[in-house]
Amino acid sequence: MQRMIIMDSQAQLTVDIITKVAERKITIANAAKLLNKSRRTIERYLQKYHKVGIQFVVHRNTGKAPTNKTPDSLKRQVQALIKDKYFDVNLLHLAELLKANENIVVKRETLRFWAHDIHHVKRAKRRRVKARKRRERLESPGLLLQMDGSPHRWFGDQTSCLIAIIDDATSEIHAEFFKSETTAGCLKVLRNYIEKKGLFKVLYVDRAGIFGGPKRCNFSQVQRACNELGIEIIFANSPQGKGRIERSFDTFQDRLVPELRLNHIQDMASANRYLQDIFIPQFWQQKVVVIAKNQDSEYTPVAEHINLDDVCVQKEYRKIRNDHTFSYGNKFYLIESPLKHSIAKQKIEIRKTSKHDFTAYFAGRHLTVSEVIEPTKLSMEDMEIKKKLDVLALADQLGNVSEASRISGVSRDTIYRHRRLIKQGDKAALKKQITSNHRHKNRTDEALEKLLINFSLQNPHLGQVQVSALLKVNHGVEISANGVRSVWLRENMNTCALRLHRSQSLPK
Repeated sequence: MQRMIIMDSQAQLTVDIITKVAERKITIANAAKLLNKSRRTIERYLQKYHKVGIQFVVHRNTGKAPTNKTPDSLKRQVQALIKDKYFDVNLLHLAELLKANENIVVKRETLRFWAHDIHHVKRAKRRRVKARKRRERLESPGLLLQMDGSPHRWFGDQTSCLIAIIDDATSEIHAEFFKSETTAGCLKVLRNYIEKKGLFKVLYVDRAGIFGGPKRCNFSQVQRACNELGIEIIFANSPQGKGRIERSFDTFQDRLVPELRLNHIQDMASANRYLQDIFIPQFWQQKVVVIAKNQDSEYTPVAEHINLDDVCVQKEYRKIRNDHTFSYGNKFYLIESPLKHSIAKQKIEIRKTSKHDFTAYFAGRHLTVSEVIEPTKLSMEDMEIKKKLDVLALADQLGNVSEASRISGVSRDTIYRHRRLIKQGDKAALKKQITSNHRHKNRTDEALEKLLINFSLQNPHLGQVQVSALLKVNHGVEISANGVRSVWLRENMNTCALRLHRSQSLPK
C-alpha cells in the first residue's frame, strides 16, 4: 500500500539535497552548508534515505497524539467550571483556584486557549490615557501613605465602600468595608493603621471633601485629626497621582469579589472578617507586599500624652450661653458638672460617639450634660379637646348636665354627644370629630370650591386670573385670583400639566 507524503518547501529542499548527496553530485560538507545542519545530521539523513527512501523526511510522530497531551475530558471539565463557577475570575487567579479548590493543575497558557475556545476570557479595561512619567516608590516605609475609598458591589446586591490605606514604599495595606465613604469610616481606618504600625509622615489623598478638599477646606475632620497627630496631608491633582491605591482597588475588584461570591458571603461583617483574616494575610502580604529600598522604618510610636480616642473622633464646637446651656442637634443641653468659674461665651467641644450620642469636653475635661425639656404650646386642636374635657369634668363634678351647660355655655346635646364619643374611643374620638368637622372660617365655601375645580378641569389651559374673571361673568361668583390658586394648591392642580392629567383621568 502506497503512502502519500505531503511536504513543505523546506522538506522538499532537504529531499533534493540528500538525493544529490546519495548520487554523489554534491559533498556532505556542501549539503551541511546548504541545509544549515551539522555533518552528523546529514550522515544520519543519508542512512535513513538508503533504508526508507524519501520517507526519511517525515517524523515518526507525525499524525500521532502527543504522549503528554491533556485529556479532552479534563478540558471539558475546566471549561464547564469556567462557565458555571469561575466566570468572573482572571486566568492567573483561575489557575490558583483550580489547584486549591478542584485539585486541577493546568498551565496558564493552556487555560487561555481553553477559555478562548468558549469565548470566555476576562480582559482588563482598556482606556486611552495620557502618557505619564513613572514615579518611583519612596525609599523607606512610613514616609508616604495613600488613602481612598472605592464604592462597588463587593458582595450581595447592595453597593458598599472599601476604604483602604497603603504604604507607598512596601504596599502594606489595611482596608475595611463600610456602607459608604464617610468621615467616621476614614477615621477608623486611619486609627487602626496607626495602632498597628505607628505614626507616619505624609498622607496622600484626593480632593474629596472628607479629606479637606475645596468643599470642606475649613472643617474636615480627617484633616483636623492629621494636624493633631503631626501628619501632613498632600492632595493629588489626578487619580493617576495616587496610582498605588487606585491599582490596589483594581486588584481587590478582580480577586476579592469572586472569592467573596465563592464563599457565599453576603453581609458586611463576614466580608470584613474574610478580608482581614484570609485575603490580606494569605494573598496580599505574600504576593503583593515588597521590600523597601531602605529597611529603616519612618514609623514612630504614638506619644503617651496622645489618646487616639480623643483624636480620631468627629468633633464640633458650640458656644456656651450665659446660663451654661448650649444647643446641639436641634436640642438644648445644660452643663451639670460643678465649675469654679463661669465658662459663658466660651466654646465647648462636642465629640460624636455614634449617630445620636455625644460627649462634651471643655479644656480637655469631660462635662456632664443633660437635655433641657422645654414645655410645648398646645395646638388649636389640643386646646379644643381640653375645653371639651373640662366641660365634661364639670358636668361629672356637679352631677347635673343642665347646670354644667348653663355655666359653660355649651348645649346639653353637645355634652351628651361628647360623652358618647369618649365612651366609644377615648380622646382620639374627640380629636377625630374636631378635625373632620373643623373648617377654617376664611376658607372658600365648599360648594364654590367644587364649582371652581370642575370649571378648572373643563378649561385646564386657563390661568388663575382668567378663571377668576370667567367665574364672575358666567356664574356670578366672585373669587380672587389668589383664592383660585390656593384651591389649586390644596388640590394639587396648580399647573396646567397637572390639570390636564387630572381632567384626562375623569370618567367621560
